[in-house]
Amino acid sequence: MAKTKVLVIEDEQHVSELVTVYLEKEGFEPLTAADGPSALQMARELKPDLVLLDLMLPGMDGLEVFRELRKESRVPVIIVTARGEEVDRVVGLELGADDYVVKPFSPRELVARVKAVLRRAAEGVSDEQEAIQFPGLCIDRARHQVLSEGKEVALTPMEFRLLWHLASHPDKVCTREELLREVWGEDSYSDARTVDVHIKRIRRKITGDSDGEPLIATVWGVGYRFQPPAAT
Repeated sequence: MAKTKVLVIEDEQHVSELVTVYLEKEGFEPLTAADGPSALQMARELKPDLVLLDLMLPGMDGLEVFRELRKESRVPVIIVTARGEEVDRVVGLELGADDYVVKPFSPRELVARVKAVLRRAAEGVSDEQEAIQFPGLCIDRARHQVLSEGKEVALTPMEFRLLWHLASHPDKVCTREELLREVWGEDSYSDARTVDVHIKRIRRKITGDSDGEPLIATVWGVGYRFQPPAAT
């Protein structure tokens, strides 16, 4: 059985070696790259199952690497940031990162996050022929596809899981805590800001800058509510 491949994009050699050791102990096949161009080439050729991406890279920075990676793949990505780099972390989430970890980090915690993200990605793929349909909107879990007014909307695996959960409970107010638990999982280290960023991305992708009734309404101080599109 082939091992799960994790591409570690990290320019600090001692960090890369430490992460590699812990991944190997857990049965993963670590791949390493120290800069953006070589990392993108490896991602294209070796098709990793998950990417660990340090945002502070020489030359081509991590966010640029992420943008290029997202043009070609929906592979799960965990971004690594230095303490205090909240802006970069939020931008990474807005680009579609599945999780993030802050340096300095515990290698055991990092491996736990890798396992959690991979588990969520696997759970997001279903052989059941299930779909949720509303006027002008179809969310097909079997195909992992979202159609808005007949046009496909490209969502990351985490965005899809979040939209599926909300759409499965139309008109119900879902708290941020519930969404973190049900979508990210009990073992996730993500916080409420992560939910907010993903909601913002889903809204922008499906409704753009429309001034109409939002598909996902904010219930201030509580959470979010999915409002099914009305028939026209």
